[in-house]
Amino acid sequence: MRSIENILKANKLSVTAGRQKILQLFLNSGGALAHADIEKNAGEHFDRVTIYRTLQAFVEKGLIHTIPTSDNSIKYALCKDDCGEGHHHDHHVHFVCNICNNTFCLDGVVTPKVDLPDGYQSAELEVVAKGVCKSCGKLSKKKP
Repeated sequence: MRSIENILKANKLSVTAGRQKILQLFLNSGGALAHADIEKNAGEHFDRVTIYRTLQAFVEKGLIHTIPTSDNSIKYALCKDDCGEGHHHDHHVHFVCNICNNTFCLDGVVTPKVDLPDGYQSAELEVVAKGVCKSCGKLSKKKP
């Protein structure tokens, strides 16, 4: 696995403590992160603007992608290796757990092809499934 410093350099991003810390949070996360999650878990004080700019730079370079939420906010998740600057190829379903509220990328579940009427051209397709994640499902089965 490439080091965080090498990932940043390969994407022509300055290697700063803030960028390293935020990228590490994504690498350690099992799901998507909201801006507030990053603020809370950074461990050091990063101002909101620095976090926002870092997230925007990561999106532009194809390191992370955005996931819209039902409350009109945005979560962010790591992209796979085939994404790059200006080219996101994260054609997968996102899953939101109704119990723990975590959002997961379901990489093995590809978004379906949608045939649009003549005159319409799709730029993006976002599919969000909601239900109970495997962790919460296991917990609910253990209850008497």
